[in-house]
Amino acid sequence: MNESAPESPQSSAAPRRGVLLRNAGPALWIAALAVAFAAWQWYDSRTESGALRQETATKLAEADAQARGSRLVAEQAREAMAAVQVKLGVLESRLAESQNRQIALEALYQELSRNRDEWAYSEIEQSLAIASQQLALAGNVKAALIALQTADTRLQRMDRPQLTALRKAVASDIERLKAAPHVDTLAISTRLDALIAQVDKLPLAMEMRPQPEQPPAAAPGAGEGNPWTRFWSNVWTELRGLIRVQQMDQPDVALLAPSQAFFLRENLRLRLIGARLALLARDATSYKADLKAARDWLNRYYDTRNSNVEHALAMLRNLHDAEVGIAVPEINATLEAMRNLRAARERGRR
Repeated sequence: MNESAPESPQSSAAPRRGVLLRNAGPALWIAALAVAFAAWQWYDSRTESGALRQETATKLAEADAQARGSRLVAEQAREAMAAVQVKLGVLESRLAESQNRQIALEALYQELSRNRDEWAYSEIEQSLAIASQQLALAGNVKAALIALQTADTRLQRMDRPQLTALRKAVASDIERLKAAPHVDTLAISTRLDALIAQVDKLPLAMEMRPQPEQPPAAAPGAGEGNPWTRFWSNVWTELRGLIRVQQMDQPDVALLAPSQAFFLRENLRLRLIGARLALLARDATSYKADLKAARDWLNRYYDTRNSNVEHALAMLRNLHDAEVGIAVPEINATLEAMRNLRAARERGRR
C-alpha cells in the first residue's frame, strides 16, 4: 500500500489563505465601506460640528453683545431711575412746600377775607356816622343822602343774608330823606359869605358928598370994566364956595366918628356871621333876627342910593324870607340796625 506523503505546512497554508482571501473580500469591502462611511460621518459630523461651533460662537458673541447692551441699558435704566428718584424727591419736597404755601395762603385768604369784611363794615359804619352828623349838626339832607346811598351800594356788593334788616332800614331812610323838604344851606351860606366880604366896601350915609355945582357962566363982557368990580365978583364967588346949603332926604343921618364907623362895620359883619351860624344850627329865630338887624343898620347908617347897598338890602330881604327852620328827618332806624348787626357779629366771634 502506498502511503501518501504528509503535506507540508506551507502547501496547506496557501490554499487556506486563498480561501481566507476569497472569504475576506466582501468583508474587506464592507469594512472599507464602513470605514469610508465612518470617515464620511466623521467628516460630516466634524463639518456640522464646526458649523455648529461657529454658529454657537456667533450666537454667543451676539448674546454677549446683547448682554453688554442689556447691561448698558440696565445701567442707563438704573441711572435714569436714580435721576427719577432724585427728581421725585425734589418734586415731593416742592409738593410739600407748595402744600405748606397753600395752607398759608388759605389762612392768609381767610384772614384777608375777615379783614375785608371788617373794612367793609367799618366803611359802612363811617358812612352812616357821616350821614347822622350831617343831619344833626348841619341839617345837610343832600350830604346825608349821599352817605346813605354809598352805604347801600356797599351793602349790595357784600350781598349777605344777615344784612337784610340793615339794607331795609337804609332804603327806608333814603326814601324819607328824598321826600323831606330841601333847604339849600350851602347856597344860603355862600350868599352870606359874599355879603360878609362886601361889608367894608359899602359906603356910609355920612360919607355922601353932594355933586359939585357948575359955576355960573360969566356974562359977556363981565371980565371987562372996572377992576374993583371984578375983584368983588371973585371974592363973592369964593365966599359962596365956602358955604354950601343942601337939603337932606334923611335929616336924621347919624354922624359917626372913625372909630364908631369901624365898630359899625365889625358889628354888621358879626351879625351876618351869627346868621350863618344860626343857619347851620337850623335856628330860624336867631337867623331872622340877625338878618333883620343887619338890614336895619344898612337902612339907617348906609347910603341906600348906592347900588352896592341896594343889592345888599335886596339879598338880605331874600335871605330873610327863606325858610331854614324845617325839621330834618333822622336815621335812627338805620343806626339801630347797625348797632344790632355789630352786636351779633361780636357774639359770633366769641
